[in-house]
Amino acid sequence: MMRPSTRMLWLVCAIALIVAVASGALAGPSASAWMPPGAAQSPQPSPVIFPSRPIPIRFDHARHTRMKQACSHCHPAALTSTRTSDRLLPRPTVCDACHGAKHPESGPVIAGATALGACATCHEGWQAEQPQAVRRMQAIDAKLRSNHAVHARRKIGCGQCHGAVQQVGQATTQNMPRMRGCQGCHDLPAESRGDARSECTTCHLQGEGGRMQTHLPGGVLRPPRWLGQAEHGADFARRHAKVAGDNSRLCASCHGEDDCARCHDGRMRDRAVHPNDWLSMHAVSARQNSPRCDACHRAQSFCRTCHLRAGVTASGSSLARAQQGRFHPPADVFTRAPKTARHHAWEAQRNLSACVSCHSERDCAGCHASRGGGGLGVNPHGPGFLSRCGLALRRNPRPCLVCHDLSDPVLGSCR
Repeated sequence: MMRPSTRMLWLVCAIALIVAVASGALAGPSASAWMPPGAAQSPQPSPVIFPSRPIPIRFDHARHTRMKQACSHCHPAALTSTRTSDRLLPRPTVCDACHGAKHPESGPVIAGATALGACATCHEGWQAEQPQAVRRMQAIDAKLRSNHAVHARRKIGCGQCHGAVQQVGQATTQNMPRMRGCQGCHDLPAESRGDARSECTTCHLQGEGGRMQTHLPGGVLRPPRWLGQAEHGADFARRHAKVAGDNSRLCASCHGEDDCARCHDGRMRDRAVHPNDWLSMHAVSARQNSPRCDACHRAQSFCRTCHLRAGVTASGSSLARAQQGRFHPPADVFTRAPKTARHHAWEAQRNLSACVSCHSERDCAGCHASRGGGGLGVNPHGPGFLSRCGLALRRNPRPCLVCHDLSDPVLGSCR
């Protein structure tokens, strides 16, 4: 067992080590500092844009950089490449100049005389008894539009897009560009960025109608959170209106009007639009803003069908009505005098669309039609209406004939 002084010494050393690591005093070069610009916002490159590929080659970028070899020594095609489909990997003959091996266009490969030129030095899994088992390199098939030559002419260094590749060993897809880093240049004023504006189709593939191609073999492209708060997460249905209002051109890069119409005209209803207790709340919202409900729902089909089943309409099931209870206030409040803010006359004048969700003209005519027209003769018109009824009759006689027949003397006084 350790003596108390020894345990105390170990404890002090452990605390000092933790403090030193936390403060960075013992930290070596940070790998994050070697990543491309924008890696802080996007730690991983998009697997949809940069599909992963096996890298069966042992290659140390840092070691070659210490030997004063520039990027263009192994990647000369990068200075003139105009498409992402161009092969920018070095040809084996470039390696032969230093390694002493020979990779002819046809015929067997000849290893170098030293260990530096041995096949196993660079090729993973190589075995002398199975020389044909060497796995070939596969270039990354980036789903982008990128012009290396234009960047090279503008004196944009390799590290501006690929990070400090000279500090890493084997380069992987981690060294591929991040969109946030690209935006750092493409968002600059025109005199600094040139003709490449920060529009999606500047770098991304285009689909039908000139919009961005989002469905790719590796998956579906979706915007990140930092791009105008447009991340298509679980809460996007609630906040997409503000995102679209702030920058509709951003949405139009991927979406057409039909994408909006599928939800807003009711063809596709996202149930996540409403909260879980919406059945108990929707009546208040419908009375406050019926046109907003009408954007997705049809009153005479969607609303009426549900209300019939629930028994909140006069023509629904009597059993359902008995269980549901009264929808409108009692008759003393809703239909009889005096008129208050809860009277049906006020409700109809304020939002007639809510009334016609369940009622038709014949429901109104049952009371308001003249006695000769089959009603109770309850006058729905306000004071002084007879002085201007002639104008209403000449403009559109159809509403008048719902309650009055042609022989009605009241109707005759309006002619």
